Amino acid sequence: MNLYSEISPRRKLYCILGANSLPYAEKAFESLAVRCLDNFDLTLITDTAADKSILTEAMEKLHIPSQNSWRVYSQAEADEHALTLLAPYPHLASFRFGHPCWRKITDPILFAQPDEEMVILDPDLYFPNHFRFEPTPASGLLLMHQPPSCLLPHEVVVRAYDNGIRLAHHTDIGVAQSCNNLDLEWLDWLVGQLGGTSLPRSMHVESIVWAALAMRVGGGYLNPEHWHCWRNSQWNRLLVRFGVSGRTILRTERFSTMKCFHGGGIAKWWIPEAVNAGDFPEPVEVLASQAPIPFEELTRKTYEKSQLIKNLAQRIGYYKLVKP
Repeated sequence: MNLYSEISPRRKLYCILGANSLPYAEKAFESLAVRCLDNFDLTLITDTAADKSILTEAMEKLHIPSQNSWRVYSQAEADEHALTLLAPYPHLASFRFGHPCWRKITDPILFAQPDEEMVILDPDLYFPNHFRFEPTPASGLLLMHQPPSCLLPHEVVVRAYDNGIRLAHHTDIGVAQSCNNLDLEWLDWLVGQLGGTSLPRSMHVESIVWAALAMRVGGGYLNPEHWHCWRNSQWNRLLVRFGVSGRTILRTERFSTMKCFHGGGIAKWWIPEAVNAGDFPEPVEVLASQAPIPFEELTRKTYEKSQLIKNLAQRIGYYKLVKP
């Protein structure tokens, strides 16, 4: 496999976030700076000029080691790049102005050089150990793995199936790795088929696009032991429902084996509490690089079966029971 990172001196990292993410994003960037053994070049893409100022001030306080580099761009600066690059792709151009999370798909390509690596990070990550990122394939896509399927909204998933669009199962987008050689014409077509400007402004639409892209270009899941997504399992929901603290729930995780922890959902607010309380074990080196696990397709039959189970659970009042 031709691996981009074998010839790149710095890993090319991107994160889309607003200044309101700082309570947990600060811990993500702090742990990245202290524990990443790769030299990296981090591009933060935010919303307003005020957000840019706040994020710049916060990053300066972290004292990122000098072998690494970082910068912050506002949405207005990204818009200038998009005017040229996305002009031939009207669905992608309008997609940028939907939910802010959707810009994780459209905005890194505005700043990456052609064929250059893009390691796209969520702001709700934590790096508990000394690590290196996995090699980025010259073609294809790497995503994190989560046991359930979180493809929403239902009507957009159904529209994908109706248009013959295949979707990957178990995708989590805490970390996504690819090179800047994606087929923008196909991505533009995809967004149009899913609904274009009529798409519901739901953050989960982003997951559907990534799942479709995964089946289109191939690649695989990052090893879930090293790149771990917190699961809002039925058990964890019950623990929260009955007042168990987030710090206590996090103590059940095997942080000693992880390169990266994705604290999605409510768990992102627990990370700063746990860090400040000293709950995490002492960092160790987790340096092994494992081959990606091939993507598994979420067939329409499997998806519809899962929806029947969810609908039944809703009718009998299960979700009311586990709702905090």
